[in-house]
Amino acid sequence: MFGSHRTTLVIPALNEEEGVVATIERAPEGIDEIIVIDGGSSDLTKINAERAGAAVIVQLVRGYGLAYKTGFIVATGDIIITGDADGTYPVELAPQIVAEMDRRGLDFVSCSRFPLADRQSMESLNRFGNRSLSLLGSAVSLTYFRDLLSGMWIFRKSALSELRVVTNGWNFSAEIKLEAAHKLGKRFAEVHIPYRERVGMTHNVRPFRIGGENALFIVYKRISQLYRAYAMRNNEDQIRARRGDSRP
Repeated sequence: MFGSHRTTLVIPALNEEEGVVATIERAPEGIDEIIVIDGGSSDLTKINAERAGAAVIVQLVRGYGLAYKTGFIVATGDIIITGDADGTYPVELAPQIVAEMDRRGLDFVSCSRFPLADRQSMESLNRFGNRSLSLLGSAVSLTYFRDLLSGMWIFRKSALSELRVVTNGWNFSAEIKLEAAHKLGKRFAEVHIPYRERVGMTHNVRPFRIGGENALFIVYKRISQLYRAYAMRNNEDQIRARRGDSRP
């Protein structure tokens, strides 16, 4: 536990037999449980994670967001910590960040990798994509994000009930931050962290396709937030009108 908080580290993983061990081994003292959501890895990810002390849930229906949703449901901690299974995020800093959350009255912290402490930790194309999408998210939401796509977040599980997250894929990372900033307001903040080079082989991803999907989703998400806010206000106005209440 961190003080009075029970804590859970949730790690989505797919073919990260080396990185998942590095991530688990960096977990600080006080972590009450570590849950790895394995998307049906074909290597030793599951075995290595269990040997390193994690509970592993194999989820053959893959999806970055879906993995996290599963982890959040089974997590027993009142504080949830996330991190990718490639050893890049400093999960060992969680106790200090939780202490800062308590001190500042925060419910959700997104751990910003920018500015990078080590420029070699991220390829130039990924840097450009991450910064561009963060700027887009900042512009459409009117909330400044240094790192909208960070994979390390620390939040109170109770805050999840206030967030409406719908995607099951890669867009989940941007969505949960856009929702947290929108719904939680001053209870959301970014905290800078160091970022490391990944442990293990780099996966074959399509950065332009994923980046394009993220950009479209960010715009869609903001439009849906504005529509929901408008619909709620309109519904409240209709209820007041039926009651003959003209107060704003």
